[in-house]
Amino acid sequence: MTQQTLPQAPADDLAQAFVQFAVGCGVLRFGEFKTKAGRLSPYFFNAGGFDDGAKLGRVAEFYARRLIASGLSFDMLFGPAYKGITLAAAVAIELARLGRNVPFAYNRKEAKDHGEGGTLVGAPVRGRVLIVDDVISAGTSVRESIAMITAAGATPAGVAIALDRQEKGSESGADQSASAVQYITAQLGLKVCAIATLSDLLHYLRVTSDSALAPFSQAVAAYRERYGV
Repeated sequence: MTQQTLPQAPADDLAQAFVQFAVGCGVLRFGEFKTKAGRLSPYFFNAGGFDDGAKLGRVAEFYARRLIASGLSFDMLFGPAYKGITLAAAVAIELARLGRNVPFAYNRKEAKDHGEGGTLVGAPVRGRVLIVDDVISAGTSVRESIAMITAAGATPAGVAIALDRQEKGSESGADQSASAVQYITAQLGLKVCAIATLSDLLHYLRVTSDSALAPFSQAVAAYRERYGV
């Protein structure tokens, strides 16, 4: 009996364009990197590499396009300190450019005891609040953001991230079979909107014409096989 090969799902064009952009910026690198969980990962994503106006404007465009396509409903943006601050501000600018002007706010790591005081900065936190960050590793930043949003009397509406690593949890006491994104969705009831996923990254490596990147396809596939959900 001949084994049939199932057709692959069509590539997500926006995700593929984002992965190519992130690689070109050096935000997405390949090699051997030790994660916070102590795992040796064949790739590393550092949103801090979106470090000039052109790069930041471009990544904001990717966020905005993904959000608009998702149909996710929200009234304002919230950027968790620190990387989320810049990302939320940039996405707010891009959404306004596209005709959707929404306020944004962010938090300080330490409360300010003078001036306006407190830990929240920017627009009043109210309505349906979308959290904007780079990745979700253990979900700590999201949980802290949810606590601040609800304490202000607002409602968390979802989370927008650049890359979903689709990786099993590693924290002690966490569900080892679920990823941080799956935890946020299942346990906290929030939709997570990602520009790209590890699956998208793997697809890019398999089809890229860049001979320098092609060898990393096998290493990323093996990592996903071991730690992926």
